[in-house]
Amino acid sequence: MAAIGTTFLTAFLVVMVPPGPARAASRAPVAAEHGMVVTAQHYATQVGVDVLKQGGNAIDAAVAVGYALAVVYPAAGNLGGGGFMTIQRADGSRTFLDFREKAPLAATRDMFLDKDGNVVKGASTKSFLAVGVPGTVAGLEYARETYGTKPRTELMAPAIRFAEEGFTLDQGDVDMLATGTEDFGKDPASAKIFLNRGRAYAVGETLVQTDLAGTLRAISRQGRDGFYKGAVANALTGASRAKGGLIVQADLDRYATRELPPIECDYRGYRVISAPPPSSGGVVICEMLNILEGYDLAKLGWGSAQAVHYEIEAMRHSYLDRNSYLGDPDFVKNPVARLTDKSYAAKIRAAIDPQKAGVSAELKPGVPPHEGSNTTHYSIVDSAGNAVSVTYTLNDWFGARIMPEGTGVLLNNEMDDFTAKVGVPNIYGLLQGEANAVAPGKTPLSSMSPTIVTRDGKPVFVTGTPGGSRIITVVLHSILNVIDYGMNVQEAADAPRLHNQWMPDITNVERFALSPDTRRILEGMGHKFGQAQPANHLAAILIGAPTLGGQPVGAFRYYGANDPRRNTGSAQGY
Repeated sequence: MAAIGTTFLTAFLVVMVPPGPARAASRAPVAAEHGMVVTAQHYATQVGVDVLKQGGNAIDAAVAVGYALAVVYPAAGNLGGGGFMTIQRADGSRTFLDFREKAPLAATRDMFLDKDGNVVKGASTKSFLAVGVPGTVAGLEYARETYGTKPRTELMAPAIRFAEEGFTLDQGDVDMLATGTEDFGKDPASAKIFLNRGRAYAVGETLVQTDLAGTLRAISRQGRDGFYKGAVANALTGASRAKGGLIVQADLDRYATRELPPIECDYRGYRVISAPPPSSGGVVICEMLNILEGYDLAKLGWGSAQAVHYEIEAMRHSYLDRNSYLGDPDFVKNPVARLTDKSYAAKIRAAIDPQKAGVSAELKPGVPPHEGSNTTHYSIVDSAGNAVSVTYTLNDWFGARIMPEGTGVLLNNEMDDFTAKVGVPNIYGLLQGEANAVAPGKTPLSSMSPTIVTRDGKPVFVTGTPGGSRIITVVLHSILNVIDYGMNVQEAADAPRLHNQWMPDITNVERFALSPDTRRILEGMGHKFGQAQPANHLAAILIGAPTLGGQPVGAFRYYGANDPRRNTGSAQGY
């Protein structure tokens, strides 16, 4: 283990909750007295815990973790991407920060189409045209300045050390890097860092990122100007100009973080606080919960054919609305109030046949009841009652897999989240509408759903995940699992999942999510099933007890769950 890893690993003690006699076959949640951090990379988790131990609040920890993940989790942690942050403060106030990427000023509606009107393969995913104006540095700095308590230099120091001195690669880190090996070889700036003398890295080797350390030092000294001006900005705009991209200095100068009211809804006595447009997450989660609130899921039971049927139908109807109506609120009028109204959910429930699967092709926007009018996540709670849920991304793993020479900054391919052409799916298979068409300065629609659930004004559950279009349904499952099905937080993370996004008309199912007889019943109702998609990485925290409404274990008040699916990450508290 690298020396820097040893320094961080000695900073805390992890205590496991003893499993109860009737719990599912799952390891126990991680428990702590004073606070909890869950991220997709264990070094970054340690950084957040150390900030809490040193008197920082959850927002300070979130900023430090954000910068650390840019180093130790380069597949999705980033400086060259963007994201969302949902905050519930100790005083009960809540807010949402949008630091999502934006289309460059030179972007046009049909920029990814050829002269015949066909989508150009790879243009929106693996070229400089795919790169949206990055927002991560602006967002982290806005969060720290507005809601944090610690100086920037202190919060960034761990990330700089990891970049300069390196960190030891575990199997999960190596597996993630291996997914980009072929593309790294095509980009000299990336190959110099993410290939070890031209070959893939191996377990136990050390990844050093000197160029990224220089960029981080510039930000540490100058704040957002260290990224959006000067040498880093010149390298970014110069590379974009030389390689067919659109980003110029004016794009960087005008980038601003938006602070917006979150989407909120009630579900069985709990308040759900999530991401508003330009994320579709909060709206769709609330729409699905409103539909499902009309069914007694607890009585039906987790995994029962009837409960699964209702969950799939709620997903099917809600994703139709997502893909048809939602977009950047600065450019389109989002029908948020209508889509999150419980009376609208009642109309959808009335259209759901309890014994028959819906047919996605027969569901259309403007037709009743739908009348018109790769990413990472981390969750943090501190002892004062501040809760932060953050999802940020490069879009695909390692984004566009290109970087400006000398910066160490991988760039996003977030422009693929726009509607390149109505009727043509993006890399996540989503068919999207005109509301999400490309426009200069516009933010593409997202599925990122950093979410906080409260009871009587106090946070009780913090959840979120990466995973493209599947983010929304994974967050939905986590909420249903703890509220309806009584799972502890680790069981909620471990439980097998399913996903339906309206089109294509298929439900993707993880192994063991359906028993053979349950599957036969559902297929008899008309449901079509496909293989599981790539794994998500849920990061979740329950506050107060291992289960909602349960009893705390001793003095422990914070219970964290790290998703085992990707073989990275950790939940740690103190």
